[in-house]
Amino acid sequence: MIVNIARRAHDHNWELDPITRSLLDTDFYKLLMLQFIWKNFPTTQTEFTLVNRTWQVRLGDLVDVDELREQLEETRRLRFHKSELIWLAGNTFYGRRGIFEPAFLEWLERDFRLSEFELKVDEGQLSLRFHGLWSEATLWEIYALSAIDELKTRASLKQLSEFELDILYARAKTKLWEKMERLRGVPNLNVSDFGTRRRHSFLWQEYVVKAMSDVLGASFAGSSNTYLAYKHDLEAIGTNAHELPMALAAMANDAEELRTAQYRILELWEQSYQGELLILLPDTFGTTQFLEQAPAWVADWTGQRIDSKDPYIAGDEYIQWLEAQGRDPRRKRLIASDSLDVEQILGLHAYFGGRLRNGVTAADFHQASDFTDERKWAPERRIRFSAGWGTFLTNDFRNCDPRGGDRFNPVSLVCKLTEVDGRPAVKLSDNYLKAMGPAGEIERYRRVFGNSGIADVPLLT
Repeated sequence: MIVNIARRAHDHNWELDPITRSLLDTDFYKLLMLQFIWKNFPTTQTEFTLVNRTWQVRLGDLVDVDELREQLEETRRLRFHKSELIWLAGNTFYGRRGIFEPAFLEWLERDFRLSEFELKVDEGQLSLRFHGLWSEATLWEIYALSAIDELKTRASLKQLSEFELDILYARAKTKLWEKMERLRGVPNLNVSDFGTRRRHSFLWQEYVVKAMSDVLGASFAGSSNTYLAYKHDLEAIGTNAHELPMALAAMANDAEELRTAQYRILELWEQSYQGELLILLPDTFGTTQFLEQAPAWVADWTGQRIDSKDPYIAGDEYIQWLEAQGRDPRRKRLIASDSLDVEQILGLHAYFGGRLRNGVTAADFHQASDFTDERKWAPERRIRFSAGWGTFLTNDFRNCDPRGGDRFNPVSLVCKLTEVDGRPAVKLSDNYLKAMGPAGEIERYRRVFGNSGIADVPLLT
């Protein structure tokens, strides 16, 4: 069914239209982590805090704080539907049925509630915090981000006439089609939707996901959005996130416990999921130090997701580490997910999907426009590459506004764990600009983990 997005945007009664329609409208990894937290950390208290890394955009002036509060309160009133829980219980995820335990699903139906929140405007920025049991606060991350992004979108849409809305969405659809056309037919391509947290709107994300599924066919692996996977019979994509090692590190009592927290959380995860869902996310405190100090068993995990490092460099680093551990990289999975767009997806797919010839380097692929030139590479897979396509899939309205300007451009908005049982939580990342936490704690963590492999590059999303 073709949806007239412009007409829907024009006709919406925004005051009555909830942004979060279902508690499944979140990234799949949040539900997997929620079960892990429920099982292993049932009494842990946490705080999550909103951070606008695009600080020059004053969201407090763009988004009506009372409307946001109403949307968040509406989300707090939601409960999991019986049909959704039956789907979680009976569906096959990553080839396995029964990933979600019956006792956990019973808890979701009977006892799960979202925690309280604090919301205000401070010097033109939204100040938003969620606090309570970890199991009650963790799901707020995606609901909050998607709500703020959509309210920003709605505020801008209200300023356009119906004709201008037609132009806006016609340009966005054309841009989407041109991207999909470049990807269509590329051999062995594997692309997933990772765009929930910074989407233009729920309706647009659904439109994009349906278009990707129709146009790319088997090359479109699925969506990280659990509700869209449920509604459209797609594969739900995702495993875990930085929140887990951040929390365990915050609980550490000395430098050695802090250093090993990133590995102890993996052991606990592997025990909880019986050896399934084994995708590393090693950049919480820096990828290079993680690999250099990793126990031998870490090389048995299925693959690695790259989130904050140049994916060419990070992929090569992972392949070399696997080979040093005596593992065949061609049997592993490499997932890139940070600020991807079609050019980078094609370049990375070619780079990791082929054996390089004649000294061609990753830098060559940064500049390449023809990724099928076999003088540069031979079609022999180096590692199984996948792309998790986020912001520039579900919120690329750059240069689409008929009135010009950048009001529809995405902002780099995050909602991160900031406190665990009264202790500050820290994320270092592979990019200095993405480090989060109190300055003194960041410095303490850097003394423990070092700065090897950490870059200082501009933030895109």
